[in-house]
Amino acid sequence: MATSAPGEDPLRPAKRVSGQKQDVWSIVNEAATNSPVQPIVNMGQGFFGYNPPQFIIDAAKQALDRVECNQYSPTKGRPRLKKALADSYSPLFGRKLDPDTEVTITTGANEGMLSAFMGFIEPGDEVIIFEPFFDQYISNIEMPGGVIKYVPLHPPKNGATETSSASEWTVDMEELEKAIGPRTRMIVLNSPHNPVGKVFSHDELSAIGALCVKHNIIILSDEVYDRLYYKPFTRISTLSPEIDRLTLTVGSAGKNFYATGWRVGWLIGRPNLIKYVSAAHTRICYSSVSPLQEAAAVGFEKADEMGFWDQSRKDMKGKMDRFNEVWDELGLPYSDPEGGYFVLVNFGKVKLPEGYDFPEHVKHRPRDFKLSWFLIMEVGVAAIPPTEFYTAANTYIAEDYLRFAVCKNDDVLETAKQRLRGLKKYIQ
Repeated sequence: MATSAPGEDPLRPAKRVSGQKQDVWSIVNEAATNSPVQPIVNMGQGFFGYNPPQFIIDAAKQALDRVECNQYSPTKGRPRLKKALADSYSPLFGRKLDPDTEVTITTGANEGMLSAFMGFIEPGDEVIIFEPFFDQYISNIEMPGGVIKYVPLHPPKNGATETSSASEWTVDMEELEKAIGPRTRMIVLNSPHNPVGKVFSHDELSAIGALCVKHNIIILSDEVYDRLYYKPFTRISTLSPEIDRLTLTVGSAGKNFYATGWRVGWLIGRPNLIKYVSAAHTRICYSSVSPLQEAAAVGFEKADEMGFWDQSRKDMKGKMDRFNEVWDELGLPYSDPEGGYFVLVNFGKVKLPEGYDFPEHVKHRPRDFKLSWFLIMEVGVAAIPPTEFYTAANTYIAEDYLRFAVCKNDDVLETAKQRLRGLKKYIQ
């Protein structure tokens, strides 16, 4: 019988999950629970404040009445959903996608990305990500032993004093190439970008793609907000056959259809890439939720004829524009998003009261954590401090910003705007 070494705790956790500081989500939720201003207007996490369209809800209900939809699905996904995705995305990719070999279904986009890392990353292999990053990237890369190399998006030069386009967050291509080394295996791209709202331009993607071709690096393109763009949107895989052969594209029914709790995602790519993602997915969770895959398939089959994609984009852009009116009123600059449903607002002009009583676990975090806590406690609006999406060396880039999610009902957005006007007395 195996025993622990003398002095070792047999119940000690693995290093990959131990020693982590309190995460941003629990801090914001704690503040929201304890705030004297109730009910809190939660514009922090990116969950929707409304239901998916009725035709998709109906499809989910109908699927629950079918025996086969309540049993295991094939590990690579239900054939109907894979075909619906191939039919929907083939025109967007500019080539005919094979649903059997070039599409695989995962339990949400996040598990799909974990499967990609597990399928290709060996201990010591390097993965490049851009700061700010979606925080789940970090643990997903570290699980298989990957080493992360960070390249920052540089903020607008006048971002602290005037509103500017999210396109002004830029990549220094020389800096990116310097991050590439002999162990670089993969680069993670996110467009439209969370939390910046940037849609990478054709030229930017071409430059990134050229580097990946030059160094034979896999591109993991996180395109979960791919239906929510407010300027021309380019998919990196469409730029050339050479780039396409290196690219895995990630998608999300949760983001597409306002159903983040469904956890239905997918990856699209060439067969020699997809088969290893599928192999890893099989060992992580075997298969994904059957009735919701079926409902997502109906969503893609009907979305175009229902005019859903255009309406969804129009609705979200309307929410974004109406909500951002309050920043114009207050004179607080923001990065005007080109896609997605997040907006970064610069609070550099907001002066926090001297001696304000912050809890210990907030007091020693960057300024944006204090801004977030103060906003929840005094104004009753929850937003996310984006330095959580940076390495310690680069938190200075975002310490005056907060991230707001506008995927809420219009009355909630109006309540938030009304409350946020209370910041006037703190603005200098």
